[in-house]
Amino acid sequence: MAHPRRFALAAVFVLALAGCTLPGSTASGSTSSPTSADSAQPGPLVDSTATSTVYPAHCQARDNNEEPDPTCTPGALNPAVTQATIGSTICKSGWTATIRPPTSYTNTIKREAIAAYGDYAGTAMGNYELDHLISLEIGGSPTAVANLWPEKGEHNDKDPVENAAKRAVCSGQMSLADVQQQIATNWVALGHELGVTGIPAT
Repeated sequence: MAHPRRFALAAVFVLALAGCTLPGSTASGSTSSPTSADSAQPGPLVDSTATSTVYPAHCQARDNNEEPDPTCTPGALNPAVTQATIGSTICKSGWTATIRPPTSYTNTIKREAIAAYGDYAGTAMGNYELDHLISLEIGGSPTAVANLWPEKGEHNDKDPVENAAKRAVCSGQMSLADVQQQIATNWVALGHELGVTGIPAT
């Protein structure tokens, strides 16, 4: 989740919206446009440090507004986080605080995101939380529009799923790539797989 914190993008963030796909993703750089929640499939998750604030013209939240539009918000990765570096990045206490973007950046993104998603919970910014689809705790891009969407702000059901996903990766229960792909596809299903309670039914 995006929160006001100090922002220090590491110098190792060198790739921008290109190329590096996860195991099991397609080699193509394009994403599919699913017609229903059941048919939604993840496109290639790419490493990204992009800071563009441009969304597609029309985005539609799905699954009772619990999930973002997979075309507008497919998810994007932080190139500093790999299976080999989790010990010095996401599994290191306090690391995510060093990469969270500042409100001066996220508020701009949030306004654009709300408009792109059609003000589905009203026009007030306070009605939403700008969510990292692939959370920073499991190697999501801090800044890429492809990883940010306006989640309904009255609840934070996804937070415990993100925490459980991080624990699964850091304990060796699941691979980083598997968790990233699953949370980008259906975080609710991942939560149930990890035994998280108090989240929507699948």
